[in-house]
Amino acid sequence: MPKPKHRPVRTCVACREEAGKGELIRIVRRPDGGVAMDVTGRAAGRGAYLHASAECIELARKKRSLDRALGAPVQADVWSELLPRPSP
Repeated sequence: MPKPKHRPVRTCVACREEAGKGELIRIVRRPDGGVAMDVTGRAAGRGAYLHASAECIELARKKRSLDRALGAPVQADVWSELLPRPSP
C-alpha cells in the first residue's frame, strides 16, 4: 500500500482554520521591511497566510492579526490588493 502524499497545511491568521497551503494567500514581510502579497509562495521574508475570502481579509484587518503575525504594519495599498474585486 503506497504512503499518502504529504500535503502542507497552514493556518489562516484571521479565522485560525487550517487549510492546504495552496488554498491560502501568502503575505510576506520582505527583508527591506515592506509588506507584499507573495504570488509564488517562495518570496524571502516572514510569511503569514490568509483565506482569500472577503470575510477573513476584513477580520484580519479589524483584529490587526496580519500586522501582528508579520511584525510590521500592513499598508492600505496591500489591503486593497487583497480584497476581491467585484464582478462587472
